[in-house]
Amino acid sequence: MFIGHWAPALIAASRRKSAGIATLFIAAQLVDWIFFALVLGGYEKLRFTPGISAMNPLDLYHMPYTHSLMGTLVIAGLFAWLVWGVLRDRQIALIAGAVVVSHWFLDLLVHVPDLTLWGQPPKLGLGLWNHPWIEIPLELGITLGALWFYWNRRRPGTSKVAMLALVLVVLQAINWLAPVENEVTSGVSLLAFTGYTLATLTAWWVGKSEGEARRSR
Repeated sequence: MFIGHWAPALIAASRRKSAGIATLFIAAQLVDWIFFALVLGGYEKLRFTPGISAMNPLDLYHMPYTHSLMGTLVIAGLFAWLVWGVLRDRQIALIAGAVVVSHWFLDLLVHVPDLTLWGQPPKLGLGLWNHPWIEIPLELGITLGALWFYWNRRRPGTSKVAMLALVLVVLQAINWLAPVENEVTSGVSLLAFTGYTLATLTAWWVGKSEGEARRSR
């Protein structure tokens, strides 16, 4: 799962009171932000293994901290505490934490077994990456559907929402179609950070125009 992780962020951002769409975009991918940072430090590991699944060549063979359910819950709790510290609203903070937790459950749908409950086997994953004609419409459908729901509720500028949709679809296309690397280098993490940053900045730009459609009437 890649852009599909932002679907819960968009649903949460559609609420009148929320942490803000950019903050929620960070929440949705926070597990992977930390994962790729830990990869740079050698604390979690991946390798390219073409054929490990039909759609994704990444063999995520060692990620006990970020992609265990326990680790995700800890990350979510810390993020919720940070949001509460800034906004002093318990409900907003809990929803932001729930968006972080959604990452693990969406990954559970698509990953081949590489997720854990507490960093040790059994490894879990339903493997939709092996079923492209299920995973592709699922990922695009939940993301674009959530984006429409957000637009319908918050009424940001239509052209800006269209730009966010384009950015997300292009990022997903790159994720699906980019050539497979021969080895894992620091560039893998830097490319991930670039994609997450681009999507988050575009979401922030969209969020600045919330209510624009109503004001223009």
